[in-house]
Amino acid sequence: MTEPTYEERRLSFGSSAAHYDAQRPGYPAYALVWGLHGASRKVVDVADVGAGTGLLTRSLVGLGLDVRAYEPDAGMLDQLGAALPDVERAQAPAESLPLPDASLDAVTAGQAWHWFDPQAAAAEFARVLRPGGVVVLLWNTRDTRVPWIDALSDIVDGGDSYRSNRTEAFEAIDAVHPGVVRADIPHRVLMTPDQVVGLISTYSYVNLRDDRDDVYAAVRELLATHPGTRGRALVELEYVTAAYRWERPS
Repeated sequence: MTEPTYEERRLSFGSSAAHYDAQRPGYPAYALVWGLHGASRKVVDVADVGAGTGLLTRSLVGLGLDVRAYEPDAGMLDQLGAALPDVERAQAPAESLPLPDASLDAVTAGQAWHWFDPQAAAAEFARVLRPGGVVVLLWNTRDTRVPWIDALSDIVDGGDSYRSNRTEAFEAIDAVHPGVVRADIPHRVLMTPDQVVGLISTYSYVNLRDDRDDVYAAVRELLATHPGTRGRALVELEYVTAAYRWERPS
């Protein structure tokens, strides 16, 4: 089996952006609000970085904020534009945002920080934030305390450390954003078994594998036979949303 490279994985999403947008979950409102409350200034101007198809961007718009979206993958950005035509957006990496110094109250990233160069992105986020502004990083991580989800993870898990070890993730972020604070927030999504397989197919470390069809078959078998999912039209996919916030010192 040929393992996909990091760069192949990083740029693998745009060709199936509509599928990604339909299958990936959003984020619990409390996680985002908790993160933004880390600012010591009023939050109005926000950049959603590594915005993908706009799953987190939509929540920011729903809060009535002035949001700009930045995403390096053109296919993902086109999908975001179709969903959120009024949101200002640009194709740009996290490490080089087309923004003036001290122009934002918050920078957010949902399910994206692990694709950035941490040192360069941290410096760029600090550059564009006003004093008292906040960086908010969110990940939906599967709750492997649930037996069937633990079994699912045994089948599909790849090398994304932010999914597998939140302690290591915290330490890695704290190394570039000293003083970062984390909260773990429960999040539940109801899905059909077919939707679970569709979700797994959006994981870059699965959909680029030579044996991905075998992985999907194993997931279907698990859902059909595990006591926690067998015979159910809908299953509860339990997440823990790992939320991090870091305030730029005043």
